[in-house]
Amino acid sequence: MTHDLIEKSKKHLWLPFTQMKDYDENPLIIESGTGIKVKDINGKEYYDGFSSVWLNVHGHRKKELDNAIKKQLGKIAHSTLLGMTNVPATQLAETLIDISPKKLTRVFYSDSGAEAMEIALKMVFQYWKNIGKPEKQKFIAMKNGYHGDTIGAVSVGSIELFHHVYGPLMFESYKAPIPYVYRSESGDPDECRDQCLRELEQLLKEHHEEIAALSIESMVQGASGMIVMPEGYLAGVRELCTTYDVLMIVDEVATGFGRTGKMFACEHENVQPDLMAAGKGITGGYLPIAVTFATEDIYKAFYDDYENLKTFFHGHSYTGNQLGCAVALENLALFESENIVEQVAEKSKKLHFLLQDLHALPHVGDIRQLGFMCGAELVRSKETKEPYPADRRMGYKVSLKMRELGMLTRPLGDVIAFLPPLASTAEELSEMVAIMKQAIHEVTSLED
Repeated sequence: MTHDLIEKSKKHLWLPFTQMKDYDENPLIIESGTGIKVKDINGKEYYDGFSSVWLNVHGHRKKELDNAIKKQLGKIAHSTLLGMTNVPATQLAETLIDISPKKLTRVFYSDSGAEAMEIALKMVFQYWKNIGKPEKQKFIAMKNGYHGDTIGAVSVGSIELFHHVYGPLMFESYKAPIPYVYRSESGDPDECRDQCLRELEQLLKEHHEEIAALSIESMVQGASGMIVMPEGYLAGVRELCTTYDVLMIVDEVATGFGRTGKMFACEHENVQPDLMAAGKGITGGYLPIAVTFATEDIYKAFYDDYENLKTFFHGHSYTGNQLGCAVALENLALFESENIVEQVAEKSKKLHFLLQDLHALPHVGDIRQLGFMCGAELVRSKETKEPYPADRRMGYKVSLKMRELGMLTRPLGDVIAFLPPLASTAEELSEMVAIMKQAIHEVTSLED
């Protein structure tokens, strides 16, 4: 049966972000999971070292989350949110507003982080039209940014590998620099931050009258290699957006719900966004729910008699699904009862100490971390920071070795991403980092 399933997967599936030739050479089918480990169809266990793409919180088969879904199934699995609401979606909205930045008062549901960002872009565009400023139609995107794979989200993204092929489909956006301290000329966090803010301000001075919003990942650029922003940068961006009357869309899809040691990463710098996208950890990694938060001012710009055509005509079939909202409510209850955010903040100190051990490896150039978002950048030369040639695929080779050693992750080019489930114990974190170290050492030694 095992061989049969693998052959079926090769014959019929087309996997996301996957060159299927790679999959055919190294297939993997997950059958079950318990705690922070998953098991494949051959019975081999692996640490879930990237939280099943950055979203698992409490581990797999968490009893309370399982029971919340079963309980909701006894009532109803789904009904539409078009023109009506349901019980868990309504209760969850209140809970979300209670824990989000205080300026945010409204919740719009969707199914994924990309959709949450797409919604924010459309809200912004229509907001300015509704209040009589239709000339504000342009967006500022951050270089190396990533917000998902729908066309709007791609248009405010800027990762060449992912986005260049879709250029003819995308709308044009202004690009602003992001502080990538390790690759900056000075290597100084303050200097790098200030230079990027100066360039952003110049862009805003010249074009703010036509700019509707700026979109930015919160504190950490994830897909571009776990690039952690230097202290004061996000707050500086907020200040500039306010000064030049540009809305600020903060993408908390990956960083939200405790991942960085705060409920939302923008709390690190007390930033109040105008719109905020969130997803991934909202259901504890169980079901696809995402949200777009908005301020009351933005909401009121759409509130009018129908014939004035200010309605936000947007929605999806499974928006506000009861099963997803029910498990999200239980997930957030566990955040409180188990002190998840405080636990992550505390365990992050231990994780920081563990990760420093990787610095001794001759081909680890930089280690970046904020909470449980971590990346180790592999380089050909530690002294010159020279990267490996792309065709060497060092990150991919290391991830395969890690799989062999019993841990799963997805590399970001030659950055080894490490985003363990938030419930990981200190002992489990130590074991996972040890696997990372062994895999990096073995693979880079062979390539010397």
